[in-house]
Amino acid sequence: MLLAQVVQPIPLRMWDVVAIVAYLAGMAGVGLYFAKRNKSTEEYFVGNRSFPGWVIGLSMLGTSISSVTFLAFPGDSYATDWSKFVANLTLPLVAILAIVVFIPFFRRGNLTSAFQYLEARYGTTVRLYGVVTFVVAQAFRLARVLFLVCLPIQVLTGAELWIIIVCAGVFIAFYTVAGGIEAVIWTDVVQAIVLLIGGVICVGYVVSHLPGGFEEVFTVARANNKFSLGSFDLDWSRRTFWTVSLLGIFTWLFNYSGDQNVVQRYASAKSTREARKATAIFSIVAVPTWALFFFVGTCVYAYYQRFPSPAVDRLATDAVFPHFILTTLPAGLAGLVIAGVLAAAMSSLDSSINAIATVSVVDIFRPYLAPGRSDRFYLRLARVIATLCAGVMIAGAIIVEKLPKESMNDLTWIVESVFNGCLMGVFMVGFFTTRVRNRSAVLALMVAVTVNVYLAFNWLGWVPSGWEVTLDNYWVGPLVNILFAVLAVGLSFVVDRRGEQADGDLDGLTVWTLRRGVENRA
Repeated sequence: MLLAQVVQPIPLRMWDVVAIVAYLAGMAGVGLYFAKRNKSTEEYFVGNRSFPGWVIGLSMLGTSISSVTFLAFPGDSYATDWSKFVANLTLPLVAILAIVVFIPFFRRGNLTSAFQYLEARYGTTVRLYGVVTFVVAQAFRLARVLFLVCLPIQVLTGAELWIIIVCAGVFIAFYTVAGGIEAVIWTDVVQAIVLLIGGVICVGYVVSHLPGGFEEVFTVARANNKFSLGSFDLDWSRRTFWTVSLLGIFTWLFNYSGDQNVVQRYASAKSTREARKATAIFSIVAVPTWALFFFVGTCVYAYYQRFPSPAVDRLATDAVFPHFILTTLPAGLAGLVIAGVLAAAMSSLDSSINAIATVSVVDIFRPYLAPGRSDRFYLRLARVIATLCAGVMIAGAIIVEKLPKESMNDLTWIVESVFNGCLMGVFMVGFFTTRVRNRSAVLALMVAVTVNVYLAFNWLGWVPSGWEVTLDNYWVGPLVNILFAVLAVGLSFVVDRRGEQADGDLDGLTVWTLRRGVENRA
């Protein structure tokens, strides 16, 4: 059941409107300010590679937390427990690998796109595979996140959802298209701070209104097993603590190694040291931030145990936290929290729009479709692509509105599974092997992607009788990435001839040749 279908429109209060309008005006002002500074693609895509680590780190935090996170994490902990938090606990482990290993690959040669590395490592085919899968997956993510953030706005206003989608999409597109990566990064910093303030406000309000304060929250939570991190049984067929941890490792490996939203921030830092500092800051701040929003849901649960509400009993799980914001928090404070919801969405959407424009120009138009043009041409093209991307985002969100929620969830998983596909495996094999080259990588990709599509259809029940396999959809991503890696290494002994590419061509491209690449550039 959709949020807008279970919560009746609630009139806006003046101070809530003031808080929301002030936040939106500030974001628009940032876009206008940076629009005047963008005179080249280097400025538009990576901000002249001049950002300090703390700015990049907070920007990464803002980008990683969407409106889905802002609303879904409290909903999960309210309805069940903290078991979905476990995947995020693996982030610091992967961050160490990113700081030590991944970042130097993307800082070499002033790369702008993650997929420029794939061109150097494997060749054009694998690079284009990475670009296409990234663009398609991000385009769908844009539509889904925009749709979800517009639901609580509809509850506030009672307006037609498609009108809200159009207005919100146009606003986000305005400052993103105008301001480029500088606007994206600085607004992400502000948005990260705003969403943190929103979470703290909710916790503070609940604790201050419960007679037992924090102690009552913890007492109620412990009595109802709300802090559980899941079963610790070694049962790989269920989503236990260990299986969710493993899945979290795979997820963060992809984000740190192949997600253009992250790689573009590596490239925007003013030095490798600052890029590493940014990743460390993000990793240190992110886990407590996610814990804060799980704790928000626990606090709301304790609040309604103390102050039961018949209206809450009739709500879907994901509607309880928005209902709490809109009916319980005082005017002005509710507006700040709503601004936090908007901030969480905008920081994800602006990053994806800019990333799609970047890879489209850097990985498709500049090398293949329109080579040899002036930098001004590519800058104008980037803005056109960002504008078109915003149009696709708005149209996609309107289409998602027409789908049943169950269909939207299914479609979300299919698109993210198939189009994020084997990218993590492609980067990992590239970083950690010297044997796998273009031919073995392409053949392994063909097989792994085919298996990926089959498993997606299997999960939907679309495969013929007798061809089904029993596999939790959580395992599809790890399975196809492992399959790609095994096939690529195995095929390299058959189809990749050692003489077709000199070892020197891998200088700086693997962990075994990285130092040699640095020495050669020196």
